[in-house]
Amino acid sequence: MLTVTSGFERWAGDEQLAAGRKFLLPYAPFPKQQEFHASAAKYRLFGGAAGPGKSKALLMEAILQANECSGANTLLLRRTFPELEQSLLLYFRRDIPRELYTSFNDSKHVVTWRNGSTTRFGYCQNENDVYQYQGAEFLFIGIDELTLFTLRQWQFLTSRNRCPIPGAFPCMAGATNPGNIGHAWVKSLWIDRQAAPGMENPAEYDPADYEFIPARVSDNPIYAGDESYLKTLRALPSHLRRAFLDGDWDVFAGQYFDRFDFARHVLRAEEIDWKPWWPRWISIDWGFEHPAAAYWYAAMPAAVLDCNSEADRRPANPVSLEPSQVRPLTEVSQAGTAPKSGAPNDARRVVTYRELVTRHTAPRDLAQQIVARSAASDPRQGREKIDAIYLSPDAFARRTDEASIAEQMGDVFAAAGFPRPIPADDDRVGGWMLMYQMLDAGEWLLTENCMELIRTIPSLVRDSARVEDVQKMDGDDPADAARYGLKSRFASRRGAQGRPPLDERLAAHVLSPDPTIRAIQARKAQIDETRGAQPVSFLRRWRPGLPFRSR
Repeated sequence: MLTVTSGFERWAGDEQLAAGRKFLLPYAPFPKQQEFHASAAKYRLFGGAAGPGKSKALLMEAILQANECSGANTLLLRRTFPELEQSLLLYFRRDIPRELYTSFNDSKHVVTWRNGSTTRFGYCQNENDVYQYQGAEFLFIGIDELTLFTLRQWQFLTSRNRCPIPGAFPCMAGATNPGNIGHAWVKSLWIDRQAAPGMENPAEYDPADYEFIPARVSDNPIYAGDESYLKTLRALPSHLRRAFLDGDWDVFAGQYFDRFDFARHVLRAEEIDWKPWWPRWISIDWGFEHPAAAYWYAAMPAAVLDCNSEADRRPANPVSLEPSQVRPLTEVSQAGTAPKSGAPNDARRVVTYRELVTRHTAPRDLAQQIVARSAASDPRQGREKIDAIYLSPDAFARRTDEASIAEQMGDVFAAAGFPRPIPADDDRVGGWMLMYQMLDAGEWLLTENCMELIRTIPSLVRDSARVEDVQKMDGDDPADAARYGLKSRFASRRGAQGRPPLDERLAAHVLSPDPTIRAIQARKAQIDETRGAQPVSFLRRWRPGLPFRSR
């Protein structure tokens, strides 16, 4: 792989080496930049914070690669043209001597070097702009601010990363800060070192191909002692400071659910004393080409957690977590913002306790898997009693054979004694706001086996055009399914009449500790609710040929 010599000289290919000519690049890399250039990984990621010289290193890597392999092409990208002009093109015009290259086409933004290689500067403002490079091949592709790109754009560009020149080593690199629409997949590939949400063939992911070279402003001698700039970074809001100054990938600019805290909102399922009479329901985001996601919920009294002992309970670590970060379970209800007095869930919390995320699963097969997972692990309790299944509305319109997806799944559910699915409430803004408020108040918890949901929630970012909404991205299916489950259940929590949700109204009538009496009380409460909800029909009093009369 490439290295920079102590005199910052680079030999410009075997032919020029034989002729004794050197390629002198006026570039003195910092130690972290040198580490980036020396990496032998196929896919490199550099930075993670503001100010370490990420863009400059990416530009120089493309130039060095082009001049080391005669006749090769390299590509540098930003998301928009203004961003390209203000960074990579600006650095090229300012820092690269004119005598080092043959020509620069200002309209096509292509540099031709003396050994016949080229470096192209491009941008991909729209999702499909990457297809302008279809048929091209590049020895090196560098993407500045990689988290502004989508996973699909990255995956397509990897197919353009090839070179027919013998001995060449095609590779790619990105430079970025945490945040933006690509945060989740970038973090998965380089930080968590696992397949990213939305990858069709996750088994093909090889962590050996990826290397992350972290760097902060302190690694840049130019800014490390600049107190004015450091003071500016320290004065940023906490989430921006952690992202730009510390390079923290767990919180970042634009993050929607900045209140999500693993220590506060995630617990172990076995630490809950589950009761069979707790209201339970399921939500499903249907998908075939993109993943289908299903989640199970239980509404439980807050006292179940608050009365537990304060012994230290450590999670099984689905994400990296130091023991010092783990709080006693009783603190789940006490940390952060306390529930507001009089809120519907003062005496009750919702726990999402099981997940199923799968791809290319037929509707009936998906329903069968959901039924199988609902079998209680404790034979004394019997099968879980699911009182509602909320399914994404599009499943009621799509048809894969003679019946809609909802009908196919409903037949399987009905045969197993489950309720048929009903359309979920698809109010995106209202759903995200409800999820945020419940997290903030400690009303919504997750068990640690819901790993995809735990990984997805912190990665969601705001839509730049509709700031109350979440930006659509690959791999957001678990979050959509969770939104269905909470918004559909609590769509009328404190409606015009200030009524709490149905499960809380029913729970208010189920007071006896005796299981038999509780069952009777629950049944009576359900009957009373049904009677009170029946509308008076006037149309049934009218027959054709008679004038319509109403009382």
